Amino acid sequence: MRKIVVSTIAALTIASTAFAGVNNQTGCGLGAMLIKDDSSAIMLALQATTNGTSGNQTFGITSGTLGCKKTKLVMNERAEEFVAANMDTLAKEIAVGHGETIDTLAELLNVEDSEAFAAALQENYNRIYTSKNVEMSDVLDNISATTL
Repeated sequence: MRKIVVSTIAALTIASTAFAGVNNQTGCGLGAMLIKDDSSAIMLALQATTNGTSGNQTFGITSGTLGCKKTKLVMNERAEEFVAANMDTLAKEIAVGHGETIDTLAELLNVEDSEAFAAALQENYNRIYTSKNVEMSDVLDNISATTL
């Protein structure tokens, strides 16, 4: 009997993920698809922990599944994962024109002049972050279109 109950719950969970939306704060992945309640920090932490511990967000980003959208111009997996994990911090640093997150992104993208890169990001902030709900893939596409 217990196996039937567990199997039913698993089947319902998998079926419900087909219609799930992606949370903008924790990004895409199994955590965001299974745990739809994003009304508290605890729920967001559970989403992020599920994504991080199972490694599914990386798979979703590279394959375009689990609610993740692939970038039009694939720079490299490490840059995609980094931007997905640091969307808020990156936005703040781009707004001010400097920071460790920008430096790390420049390194991941093999940008030689990180100061010019940071300045170009700041100058094009509104073109990179086109809305409050912008996704990682859009941010990377916009960065490549405006600065690289």
